Amino acid sequence: MSAHATENIDASRQSAVAQALRAFLPEAAVLFSAEDVKPYECDGLSAFRQVPMVVALPENEAHAQRVLQTCHRLQVPVVPRGAGTGLSGGALPLGNGVLLSLAKLMRIIEIDPHARTARVQPGVRNLAISEATAAHGLYYAPDPSSQIACSIGGNVAENSGGMHCLKYGLTVHNVLKLRAYTVEGELVEIGSDSLDAAGYDLLALLTGSEGLLAVITEVTVKLLPKPERAQCVLAAFDDVAKAGQAVANIIAAGIIPAGLEMMDRITTGAVEPFVNAGYPLDAEAILLCESDGNTEEVTDEIERMKAVMQQSGATEVRVSQSEAERHRFWAGRKAAFPAAGRVSPDYYCMDGTIPKRALPRVLKAIAELSQEYGLRCMNVFHAGDGNLHPLILYDANQPGELERTERFGAAILRLSIDVGGTITGEHGVGVEKIDSMCDQFRAPELEMFHAVKRAFDDTGLLNPGKAVPTLHRCAEMGRMHVHAGQEKFPDIPRF
Repeated sequence: MSAHATENIDASRQSAVAQALRAFLPEAAVLFSAEDVKPYECDGLSAFRQVPMVVALPENEAHAQRVLQTCHRLQVPVVPRGAGTGLSGGALPLGNGVLLSLAKLMRIIEIDPHARTARVQPGVRNLAISEATAAHGLYYAPDPSSQIACSIGGNVAENSGGMHCLKYGLTVHNVLKLRAYTVEGELVEIGSDSLDAAGYDLLALLTGSEGLLAVITEVTVKLLPKPERAQCVLAAFDDVAKAGQAVANIIAAGIIPAGLEMMDRITTGAVEPFVNAGYPLDAEAILLCESDGNTEEVTDEIERMKAVMQQSGATEVRVSQSEAERHRFWAGRKAAFPAAGRVSPDYYCMDGTIPKRALPRVLKAIAELSQEYGLRCMNVFHAGDGNLHPLILYDANQPGELERTERFGAAILRLSIDVGGTITGEHGVGVEKIDSMCDQFRAPELEMFHAVKRAFDDTGLLNPGKAVPTLHRCAEMGRMHVHAGQEKFPDIPRF
């Protein structure tokens, strides 16, 4: 799939929708001039662009509800948007629709230090929750690389993870309750202030639903006490496959690190001049493996981590000796995506997830694909849970390079499926991976997804054309649940 061609906007339709929204929204909160809507043409996946017909900027929950009611009455598609940091095109607008930005709903409603919860609006930044609760010795665990900018509503929509999701889980494991509105503007409250609620687990269903089922207007998150101590082990390897095997060995040893991340040589070379973390630039790959807890637990776990790294062939093992050094180690990992701009005009970030035992051979296969497609690839990812983030480096100004990049990316996703994994771990499907859904799921499974969609939105107005492909689309491509590469990995069982 290549970048979307711009849809022609129906001027009379645009005027009617804008007028209907301005009946209850301030004039400045309804944008439709070309200059005003241009900044909303894409999210973090900038290869896909479309100028929206109208942008609505509600200032409170009641406004958001009325936007939905108005669009439903006028039969106008609605695309919800958070901070716009998503990487799968989930917030790509429609030329005949309203982009519903929730950026102004950014109030922290309540912090309960005794229950260890916080109630927040969807526009609250991920990092702002931890900043606001630090005085109580608490923090919010999921920490995507974009946490300084990404919003909690977007995190829920994509089920985001982060560097510490191996031990503390994804967004779905750290949310207790949601307030949301259907496309008709009806309020639904999902979850509970306690750890469980009666009935079907709709909380898990809405978390990661990519804006297809409802628009989230309030989130109750779980908070954790700050650990007494944290240290990070940096291990260098002269071979990427060895580093991949070391990850499997760590988990096999019964160690569940607070974070376990990997970067290859291209990545460390890109980020080191930017953060001065002290990475060994001659290493083919480095692992960052963190332990947190009380002092005794951390001391013991660090020694066990060091032993496994050395037994796995590490050429150097270093342990952070201060909080400043630990933060420097992680600063490079968090800066990996923007640092890609230092070595390439453009990059395309993939998001497959694989069984940890398959890491060495998958990394080798990605290197072979890099040679085949003639494109460099930075490997940086959540190694502990097998969530790959290969950054394919390309130049959009070179004819054919984006298309070749997309084929390379699709091959990585098929590879992930072939070894028993999946096409996404935390970035979502959006428009980027919608064709790859045809590779992973059978027709009955896709139809069940559509049935869930119809149960919430039988008009199909909420974020249409995202995440779940039609059966007709899959049949047209001849890609209905095909796993052509399985023979490459016969010793890895399918799930």
